[in-house]
Amino acid sequence: MQLGHVKELESKYILGTYARYDVLIERGSGPYLIDAAGKRYLDLLAGIGVNALGYNHPRVKQVLRKQIKRPLHVSNLFYHEYQGRLAEKLCTLSGLDRAFFTNSGAESIEGCLKFARAYAGRSNPSVGERKYRILALENSFHGRTFGALSATAQKKYRDPFEPLVPGFDFVAFDNINDLRAKFTDDVCAVLIETIQGEGGIRPISAEFYRTARSLATQKGALLIADEIQCGLGRTGHWFAFEQFVSKDDKESLPDMIACAKPLGLGIPLGAVLLKENVASAIKAGEHGTTFGGGPLACRASLEYFKILDEEGLLDDIRATGAYFRSRLDELRRFPVVKEVRGVGLMLAVELHIPGKDIVKELLEKGFITNCTHDTVLRFLPPFIITTKQIDKFVRALESLLEQKKMD
Repeated sequence: MQLGHVKELESKYILGTYARYDVLIERGSGPYLIDAAGKRYLDLLAGIGVNALGYNHPRVKQVLRKQIKRPLHVSNLFYHEYQGRLAEKLCTLSGLDRAFFTNSGAESIEGCLKFARAYAGRSNPSVGERKYRILALENSFHGRTFGALSATAQKKYRDPFEPLVPGFDFVAFDNINDLRAKFTDDVCAVLIETIQGEGGIRPISAEFYRTARSLATQKGALLIADEIQCGLGRTGHWFAFEQFVSKDDKESLPDMIACAKPLGLGIPLGAVLLKENVASAIKAGEHGTTFGGGPLACRASLEYFKILDEEGLLDDIRATGAYFRSRLDELRRFPVVKEVRGVGLMLAVELHIPGKDIVKELLEKGFITNCTHDTVLRFLPPFIITTKQIDKFVRALESLLEQKKMD
């Protein structure tokens, strides 16, 4: 099928919520996507953080070939062999106690919000004023479903759908004084992205995390870590909050963690991880999912963790990420570059000028990136990217930045 025919069909039948590029993807190999004309694109976005092992990974293919001979879907009325094993793996890595599986990051956030409200009602029954408010951060992005959108601070996502769910308030990013001022007795949870993704690759500070943890404990509220984009290896650690706290320091861990993105390696899968005291506040039948935690997705996810463990990819992510960061730091010599940020293989170059045209020009040169917040070039490459591939990309980006001038 030709690109023109595909575009014609989509323009006629698909809801127009996406501004697609004129590229018809046909297949992938390693860190590359290949279009219908055979052009190769180095994917420095990894399907927006999903394809962490790149494309057509031989071990993943082998596992899926075997698994598709068995039931693709088993309802959550029955057991299958992989959901418990994956929950054990996630709890072991995180230091938390229970898992609930979802289909996406937004659903994981929705679960966290529901569980926080339920916990507040059941753990503080004698409190005169109901604990229901949820604090999130300015510049945050937690998803597009109604609850997740209510926790998202960016006006461009919120405005068309107002009024949203009440009870949400926003704290200035990484501002401890504002956090203290807004953390009143009616707060049931504080929701933070350890590194803001859509917000422009902005890591919170260790002091902010520890203050949020301390205030939540003092107030009988919960700390929720949104690790959908920054977790599960992206920073060179299983979770980005590990830069602040060890999984063995249970009191300092988040009370819940939202996961998704690479968890199912492209098969929709997310998870909420919970401490036992939070999990015990949720009763049977109060939350559920038709597809979450299915056998195909869970089997792929188990292989994901096995590959990262056996191939020592967390060490590679830290080393390759440090190299990528050092190459991006060299770009600060260009007047249009404002700042370089990020950890591991979650990196960004913020510009003084809009970045949309640069993204298009890079695509023409065979590199897939994207732009957030109008001026931030975001990079979320597959964990298997090499330093040679990084060098090739940086040379292409340098040639473009040399031509750009301040507005």
